[in-house]
Amino acid sequence: MSERTPLLHYRLTSSTDPEICNVAERVGSQEGKDARKLGVVFGVVIPTLLSMFSVVVFLRVGFVVGQAGLYQSIAMFLVAYFIITMTVLSICAISTNGALDAGGAYYMISRALGPEFGGSIGIMFFFANVCGCALYVLGLVEAIVSTFGVPEDVAGIHRVLPSGYWWCLLYGTILLFLCFIVCLVGAHIYAKAAFVIFIIVMTVLASIFISFFTVRPTVVLLPNTSPMINTSWSTANYTGFWLPTLEGNLFSNYTVDYTTGGMMSFARVFAVMFNGCTGIMAGSNMSGDLKKPSYSIPRGTLAAVFTTFITYNLLSLLAAWSCDRVLLQRDYSFLGDINVWPPMVTIGIYSSAMSAAMSNLIGASRILYALSKDDLFGGVLVLARKTSRSGNPWVSVLISWLLVQVVLFAGKLNTIAGIVTIFFLLVYAAVNLACLALEWASAPNFRPSFRCFTWHTCTLGILGCLVMMFLINAIHAFASIAFMLLLLMLIHYLGPISNWGYISQALIYHQVRKYLLMLDVRKDHVKFWRPQVLLMVANPRSCTGLMLFINDLKKSGLYVLGHIKLGLLDGLPSDPLQSCYDSWLSLVDHLKIKAFVNLTLADSVRHGVQNLLFISGFGGMKPNTLVLGFYDDCTPQDSLHGQTFQSTGHGWDAVSLTSGSGQRLPFFPNVRATEEPKDLQEEEYVSVIADAVKMGKNVALARYFDQFSREEVLGLGKKIGRHRSVTGPFVDVWPLNLLQPDSHEYVNLCSLFLLQLACVLHETRAWNHARLRLFLCVETGCSLPEEEEKKLQGMLKELRMSAQVQTVAWDEVVSLHWQRRGRARANLVEDPQSEGRSRQKSEEEFGVQSFPNNASQLTDEYICAVNDLICRHGSPEPAVRFLYLPHPPADRSRYRAYLHQMDLLSRDLGPTLLVHGITPVVTTDL
Repeated sequence: MSERTPLLHYRLTSSTDPEICNVAERVGSQEGKDARKLGVVFGVVIPTLLSMFSVVVFLRVGFVVGQAGLYQSIAMFLVAYFIITMTVLSICAISTNGALDAGGAYYMISRALGPEFGGSIGIMFFFANVCGCALYVLGLVEAIVSTFGVPEDVAGIHRVLPSGYWWCLLYGTILLFLCFIVCLVGAHIYAKAAFVIFIIVMTVLASIFISFFTVRPTVVLLPNTSPMINTSWSTANYTGFWLPTLEGNLFSNYTVDYTTGGMMSFARVFAVMFNGCTGIMAGSNMSGDLKKPSYSIPRGTLAAVFTTFITYNLLSLLAAWSCDRVLLQRDYSFLGDINVWPPMVTIGIYSSAMSAAMSNLIGASRILYALSKDDLFGGVLVLARKTSRSGNPWVSVLISWLLVQVVLFAGKLNTIAGIVTIFFLLVYAAVNLACLALEWASAPNFRPSFRCFTWHTCTLGILGCLVMMFLINAIHAFASIAFMLLLLMLIHYLGPISNWGYISQALIYHQVRKYLLMLDVRKDHVKFWRPQVLLMVANPRSCTGLMLFINDLKKSGLYVLGHIKLGLLDGLPSDPLQSCYDSWLSLVDHLKIKAFVNLTLADSVRHGVQNLLFISGFGGMKPNTLVLGFYDDCTPQDSLHGQTFQSTGHGWDAVSLTSGSGQRLPFFPNVRATEEPKDLQEEEYVSVIADAVKMGKNVALARYFDQFSREEVLGLGKKIGRHRSVTGPFVDVWPLNLLQPDSHEYVNLCSLFLLQLACVLHETRAWNHARLRLFLCVETGCSLPEEEEKKLQGMLKELRMSAQVQTVAWDEVVSLHWQRRGRARANLVEDPQSEGRSRQKSEEEFGVQSFPNNASQLTDEYICAVNDLICRHGSPEPAVRFLYLPHPPADRSRYRAYLHQMDLLSRDLGPTLLVHGITPVVTTDL
């Protein structure tokens, strides 16, 4: 691929889409016609000098020196050029870090900081160019009226133009319409005339410098001032180079501006002066026409900035040395009065003003067109995309022209100078911020060939821009920043996802890596414990309810969605999981949950879960709780059927999305039919639970969450307003190990873990109106042993857990257990020699199970009675139940029986979480 082939063309031609290929051919043919020809001088130096040598250099140098004095004038230029030099360094760095397309500051910021900052700053840059165009038109009107205008009651030979607000507005409208016609025809007309205008401006500047040395001292007639300004001066002196004149102009003497009637100050004068320093991005905006942008932009821009700095300071020195302060303060067009040929300055003013006005109008229209093409504001700017057959965005030109016409109603140059300055300062601050962010992100691909910058220069540029913004006008500065932030939020929530790259992601990565290294697991403390959940998902179509519930349960902790694809890499051409991530991330966005996605390839579900438990997370952010769906024979329900993906409007089960590379993204397979076999057997499922416990992870089994509707459950309290705390959903907690009827221990690690999870759920904003119910099983007529009861009440109080404690009599249930156990023992006593045969008979006939870690022998009848007990004491029906999950048996041959008991215990209970906790999670310490 040749050096001149654009990156966009390369991407388009690599596509297989016929429409995209057609676009690529058109782009390629256009690029062939418009070969890059401009070098440093014609491509960067001349446009930048024309933008900076505008009305200000001819009409406001004397104003700056007359108001601020020579010392403060030089200080203003030093501050202004310090700010723009820092910004130029950032521009040079960004422009030499890869291919730079047309768009100027908008393109740089948007591609560096992302669409939010880019779009908002692009709008601000657009308004800056609009106001800048109006500024130059008003400056030209001011020059015309100063030369040819007269008061309404005075007439003259060459002073034939009436003056006044409405007449000036009419003149500005006519001049703006001429600029509009030129821009409507095409920017090539202005480009061809740029060199001629540059020669004119340079000739005028040369005549001005010559005039200071050749024109003899003379008396200059001052223009008529506003009636509101009391002055007895009608003439002033041009003294030539005279030391007393220089001494009288060294210090500041702020007075009332004779054109606006406003009192001047350092900030207001600086605002007017700074407009002569804007335009530093004119060269970077020509990047599409430059032979070597990375070579031309740094050298040309720095050369133009240095040239204008020397010129402004020399003009200030010469004016302070040769002109009375009255002349500088009361006659902004004094350079024409003292010129060897006065019409020369007038020609320079007219040509530079028209050039700058057209340049800003063209720039504004191109920025608006770029914003519309990027589609950051939806359909708001859709009309601005229309172009003529030659490619000129005539609608954008029309919109820009109308906005400039509105700004012309301000009437005076000095009135809008401050607004324009604030807009440009904000854009310059954003450019410095973009470069600073790229430098801080330490992205390997940020390798600009221009290295004369550091993060210090970027920071100084940002601070300088912000400080001067607030010094000029704090109200306008606050308003512009607030407007930018509003645009940023609108683009963030309404704009499409771009493929430009987000600097925020690079910065977040940089900071997260640093803080993850600081998150030392050796410094963990129980009082800062939070659930960090790994939820295993076989098919998300059947468990969206559980995914939403766990998102509420995580309490700002780590939440990982794990999925296992059965298979091995042997024999596969590539990893089949890489193409699945986009679908999973789209689901996360669709459900609006805060979760990570971790997929793995394994030969079995058990090995896959082990892999995820080992590798998920980093450092101190690793899952401490494993959540599994329950193993039962229920038919899975497809909860995604009929829903649409929000970003594209396509259905989850109708079409598949297409990635940026053109590959088809796999959507989730259909839910498993009832007759289809499962991917794992009962023994392997219990083995997964046992493995997690061995690895020090808490385990939770979630059942019937296909019946869980978050909207219905949490919408109960919203319907009745302030009474929702009374009628909110119930959360039931059964902290006793119900499969150990001979145990009355309520305060252990597992029961405390149950209580902690319930309280975590209750503290979630969406669940804060729920009511916790704590069920304690006791014998009829008795209570818990006195020590246990005091221990439990004290624990709830110390742990600040508010729960409604209810005692449940379960004598009949326990009696079933002891009766069956007694019968089994009697059979063993009658025939002690056939102990094995009797035990097998009792297991087959009565369902008695004996676990090595649990001496109690349980029957199906007993477990069903426990299940019925839970159902009878669940009125009103709770939104979710938390039950104690016993430790899996050590004997693998008992795994099937263990799972059978969990099935009987939780059958038909609605959304239920069976929890086994092995880590301390609560403390009473501060």
